[in-house]
Amino acid sequence: MPDTPASPGPAETEVVFRREDWYADEFTGRRFERCEFHDVDLTEAVTRGVSFVDCVFGNVRFNASKHVDTAFTGCTFARCNLFDAEFTGCKLVGSRFTECSLRPMKVLGGDWSFTGLATADLRGVKFQGVRMREADLSGADCTGATFADVDLSGAELLDVKLGGAELRGSDLSALDPSRAELGGAIVSPEQATVLVTSLGLHVRG
Repeated sequence: MPDTPASPGPAETEVVFRREDWYADEFTGRRFERCEFHDVDLTEAVTRGVSFVDCVFGNVRFNASKHVDTAFTGCTFARCNLFDAEFTGCKLVGSRFTECSLRPMKVLGGDWSFTGLATADLRGVKFQGVRMREADLSGADCTGATFADVDLSGAELLDVKLGGAELRGSDLSALDPSRAELGGAIVSPEQATVLVTSLGLHVRG
């Protein structure tokens, strides 16, 4: 599929794409609303300023794809492969991931608030400078992951596994350390105080 001009045309609405081969294609400024993508190959594809609204992705291959300033809002990802995918400045507000392969994935900046990642395997995944307010990470395996300077306020974090994770600079106010695995996690002194206080302890000099 060819790259589009900088001036986007009308949105493609309620279109179903099946078994499309878009390997290494580039997409710029396109808009998709309530579309479905099934068994589509987006391996090494690049999107820039593309908008996907309320779309469904089923068994889509995003391997080694790169997404810059692209929006996936209110989208559903089911059984998709995001191996080595990168998202820079992207918006995934309200999207849900189910039975997806998400590692290793890199997310730099952008807004992933209200994103559903419950029970996801996020070992070694990198989130840096990302807004993840009220995201659902309950039961997610984030062992060895990086959450650096991430806004996790109001996030669902029950039974999350954060062993060995890099957490410095992130908002951990929603984290109950008694309901999470934190062994070896890296935090700042300020974050340590927040976690100790949430356990009902008093820090005194």
